[in-house]
Amino acid sequence: RGHGGAERRQRGRARGAVAAPGRPRRPSSTAPRAWPERTESWTPTEVTFPGCSCRSRSCAAPECPCLSRGHNYSSLGLRLAEQQEQPFSRPVFECNSLCCCGEGCQNRLVQRGLRLRLQVFRTQRKGWGVRALQPIPGGSFVCEYAGEVLGSAEAQRRAQAQSPQEPNYIIAVREHLHDGRVLETFVDPARIGNVGRFLNHSCEPNLFMVPVRVDSMVPKLALFAATDISAGEELTYDYSGRFQNFPETSREHKALEEENSLRKPCYCGSRTCASFLPWDSSLFSTPASSP
Repeated sequence: RGHGGAERRQRGRARGAVAAPGRPRRPSSTAPRAWPERTESWTPTEVTFPGCSCRSRSCAAPECPCLSRGHNYSSLGLRLAEQQEQPFSRPVFECNSLCCCGEGCQNRLVQRGLRLRLQVFRTQRKGWGVRALQPIPGGSFVCEYAGEVLGSAEAQRRAQAQSPQEPNYIIAVREHLHDGRVLETFVDPARIGNVGRFLNHSCEPNLFMVPVRVDSMVPKLALFAATDISAGEELTYDYSGRFQNFPETSREHKALEEENSLRKPCYCGSRTCASFLPWDSSLFSTPASSP
């Protein structure tokens, strides 16, 4: 198994996000119940965003400062389709713990956590996987890819300390800002995580990843349904981030095509299968620093 997310251009503060895979993961024999469970990523960051002063039942754009870029979700709690279809996607900021709006605010979705019935199951060739136990409408928030939020040096240290036989769950999300800077977020659910770590890769996925910010600039890596999903269907996302991507090649995608000798076969079985799991050498390109 390997890891990735979405390369996307964004208007405003963040222009794009890349969730880049590390060493592809081998199927894990660790039973799901043996893993430490956490519903959201763990990071020692405090609340750094100011709260809105909205007193209505649900915040509205553009009056609410949290929605200055427009609504994020529909009244049904679905990711707005126009946000998925735009050539440039914008950052997503939810109302936070300092906001005056209520818990039922339409702009509080990912922070509520998993609300769907999912099941971790053993696949034939891919190790553990996750499937839906109920129909999931397209645009629904499914789950967060949760774990420890790491600095780049610690992420490299952990990745390089692993043997090729060990599963790698570290995900690197890179958001490209309009001024050329890149924000990097590294999440590792190996020690503390949630059901998201059992999601498999597919070259034709039914989920896509969106970095969502609530209390601070450290994003939650939210996975949404890309289409209507049937009960019993396996949930997957593209570790390389090529879901709804544009044809031009980026440096991140070039890195995914390198180190072919270290790549693992892909068993997604889709019509457009690339034959290999995505690979990103960035976590292995420089010597690991001491923790």
